[in-house]
Amino acid sequence: MSGSDAGAASDAPGAGPAVGSGTGSAQAPDGADGRAEGGQSAADAQPGAVAGTAEPDADADPGQPGTKGPRKGRRRSFWRELPILIAISLVLAVVIKTYFVQVFWIPSGSMENTLQINDRVLVNKLVYHVRGIHRGDIVVFNGDGSWDPGSVPSTGNIFEQFADGFASMFGFGHPGDILIKRVIGLPGDHVACCDAQGRITVNGVALNEQSYLYPGTVPSTMKFSIVVQPGRLWVMGDNRLVSDDSRDHQGDPGGGTIPESAVVGRAFVIIWPSSHWRFLPIPATFEQSALNASHAAASAPTSAAGRSDLLSARIEPADPGLPLSLGFAAALPLTWLQRRVRIRAARRRAHRRDARGGPRPV
Repeated sequence: MSGSDAGAASDAPGAGPAVGSGTGSAQAPDGADGRAEGGQSAADAQPGAVAGTAEPDADADPGQPGTKGPRKGRRRSFWRELPILIAISLVLAVVIKTYFVQVFWIPSGSMENTLQINDRVLVNKLVYHVRGIHRGDIVVFNGDGSWDPGSVPSTGNIFEQFADGFASMFGFGHPGDILIKRVIGLPGDHVACCDAQGRITVNGVALNEQSYLYPGTVPSTMKFSIVVQPGRLWVMGDNRLVSDDSRDHQGDPGGGTIPESAVVGRAFVIIWPSSHWRFLPIPATFEQSALNASHAAASAPTSAAGRSDLLSARIEPADPGLPLSLGFAAALPLTWLQRRVRIRAARRRAHRRDARGGPRPV
């Protein structure tokens, strides 16, 4: 009988003890001689499958069969994705603030009661790339070079704008002398004060401003008459008694008007405090079709009388919390999407290796 036959007989049910010269040797239990069915060892049946030696793949999908250590893999995946999420959030926040919307804080009362002290307004920076400026819009603009000494700052290309937006978000750079007023006259308009009822007229059409003027104030105590030059705007505050606006800068270049290129965007909603939340629509008086009629010849502008204690309605950028929150909200689906794309690409590479007969990564 051969050695292999003897081994088989000793394992057979009911077989007696194996005959051997050694003393004190014990017979192995059934199936415990390290041989699997068919003559293969357990190690040969499952190559490399030693308990506790497989390292979980951080990028492996925990839901896939055979994945080791899903919790550890998830932790590793989270910390690996976190820097990507932060970077995408920061970039999106700067993009949103620079090119789309920005929050500004109102520190003075020259636009009361439309805008009150400590209000936060959301300014749409994209709207004037889609449509022109309208009468009645509340605009945010840079006073540098219009009412303040110096030249009108250049907006620069998109990369310079991005760099400026990144710097200003964290308090660096020079944001400029940012102001907020309501547009009364567009290029070519003849704006004058006042008619027999004390109302401001645009192209000879009287404006009914009581819906937005500070209660109890008159449209203007200062007389003026001006034709707005091309590329310029005539702007005024809603609290006319204390507002430092176009009327007070008639001796400046442009006759008190501001350049359209200085406009940053349109304030369209009050977002804080919550009790003041509302949209800022164009008042109905500016919807009169007669305002677009040909304007009359301009009279010589009247000199501005000296006034004290005026409020310029300077505003300041609010904290970057909102754009950062929006950036984070937009970054979440983008981060999830890039992770899914990366995992699927890894699976396709693994399938191609299997098809070529190459080793599968452990």
